[in-house]
Amino acid sequence: MAELGVNIDHVATVRQARRTDEPDPVWAAAEAELGGADGITFHLREDRRHIQDRDARLLKETVGVKLNMEMAIAPAIVRIACELKPDQCTLVPEKREEVTTEGGLDVVRLRRRVARAVGRLRDAGAVTSAFIEPDAEQIRASAACGFEAIELWTGGYAHARTPRTVERELRRLADAIALGHDCGLIVHGGHGLTYRNVGPVASLPGFVEFNIGHSIISRAVYVGVREAVRQMKELLVRFWPAG
Repeated sequence: MAELGVNIDHVATVRQARRTDEPDPVWAAAEAELGGADGITFHLREDRRHIQDRDARLLKETVGVKLNMEMAIAPAIVRIACELKPDQCTLVPEKREEVTTEGGLDVVRLRRRVARAVGRLRDAGAVTSAFIEPDAEQIRASAACGFEAIELWTGGYAHARTPRTVERELRRLADAIALGHDCGLIVHGGHGLTYRNVGPVASLPGFVEFNIGHSIISRAVYVGVREAVRQMKELLVRFWPAG
């Protein structure tokens, strides 16, 4: 079964709305682990809009499962990641005006800068992953830059509104998984996945990990983080392709 990485950024977003000390994303990470999370994901943005440096340090000290740091390729953030030494670093695009990360990192256009960042992070002992769209050129460029893994942007599927578009996006993801494996890459998936739409994506053979945040934290408002994570894990088990 694919592992579940729980993104806790949205807990920090609620906290920062009042610039107070609750809810604490570090506590949320502990609850997610108790619910069965295989990993904890956080994004230390350049503008520190949600996760703070203090959070990153405490997560490193307390998380017992895989710790995945989403990050821009900015040198200052790369330096922090090299000092923090999370288990995995996922390089993502970052724009100040966006609400959340939309679309994948353009590894093709930024190849030199990306390769430099990947080299530094790998030297620090982190597994490196590229958050990219399911595009053949981006996948090949990611392999050439030295990434060990890719996380396929599933937003095209999640935002699809017609059966024909859904089917097209699922085929696109399946083709990208196959190419990723051919390039020697581990394949993850994430963005826009919810309790309602995760089934068809979880049914695609070849995904090793899913990173899901907003939907889990939204459900946690009603049932708690531990139970929300347990329910998502249950869906991944149910839809995991046999054999």
